[in-house]
Amino acid sequence: MNGRPVLGVTDLRVRFDTDDGPLLAVDGMSFDVHPGEVLALVGESGCGKSMTALSVLGLQPPNARVTGSIRLGGREILGLESRALRSIRGREIAMVFQEPMSSLNPVFKVGRQIAEVLRKHEKMSAAAARRRAVELLELVRVPTPERVVDEYPHQLSGGMQQRVMIAMAVACDPKLIIADEPTTSLDVTIQAQVLEIFRRLRDRLDTAIILITHDLGVVADIADSVVVMYAGHKMEQAPVMELFERPRHPYTKGLLGTVPRAGLSGTRRELVEIPGSVPLLRSAPTQCVFADRCAYRQDDCRAESPVIREIGVAAQVACLHPVEVVVRS
Repeated sequence: MNGRPVLGVTDLRVRFDTDDGPLLAVDGMSFDVHPGEVLALVGESGCGKSMTALSVLGLQPPNARVTGSIRLGGREILGLESRALRSIRGREIAMVFQEPMSSLNPVFKVGRQIAEVLRKHEKMSAAAARRRAVELLELVRVPTPERVVDEYPHQLSGGMQQRVMIAMAVACDPKLIIADEPTTSLDVTIQAQVLEIFRRLRDRLDTAIILITHDLGVVADIADSVVVMYAGHKMEQAPVMELFERPRHPYTKGLLGTVPRAGLSGTRRELVEIPGSVPLLRSAPTQCVFADRCAYRQDDCRAESPVIREIGVAAQVACLHPVEVVVRS
């Protein structure tokens, strides 16, 4: 994509010092997100997706050491003091957290919680903020927003709670929204409605979106490009259709093998399990981090750690022996 990215992350590393020694949660992540782009971060649980997002917002745990570069519109924000970061959160970067019931305050009405964002960042009066809260609930397709604005989170369904979270996120027209598993625990109908809300917000406001998910069906539905993470590393990045049709990394191929899909005859193909689990990294790897689980590994995969490199026109892969298989449905 042309033009300056909304967010540029370069060589991001997140390290925890624990009683058992250092733990590398994110190791050398780099990516850009442009206006109007939906970038999906995918991978198994424990791959570092959420920690990458929290680090962008400066919300990593206190014992985390974060290095690298995080640039918002060309401005370096990694290392900013807390007050400066608070002025960015909600106004320029907003986050939709994974569990809305845990993120919404149970003792305040949802309208007050949306209005709080507006009063803090836009300096609105209480009355103006309430009116805007109703408009935002209407924007995210909440039925009878004039009633819902005076309800408590526990009075709403999971889908309605998620809509409230999205309304809070877009209250100040942020440049970037980070959505962490926004469709988890929602049925397929509500999931489709939530994705349609993100799609309309992107088209209407040209907002960039980072979508964190393990659901490749959601990725195929809304994402423009995909970053595949494993053990804190970027294994592959590609436009969404290219990644689904021609995965280069064995891990990406393995993830796609776990997605149910019908074959050309209409019969469902057998799902393929990736054996093993995501490792915890205590130090910089000296071999491919996926080598122990990889069906395509060769001797040199255990002798060096591959670096991310360009492959094709718009794709990147960190693999010494990229897969050259075209996936057909």
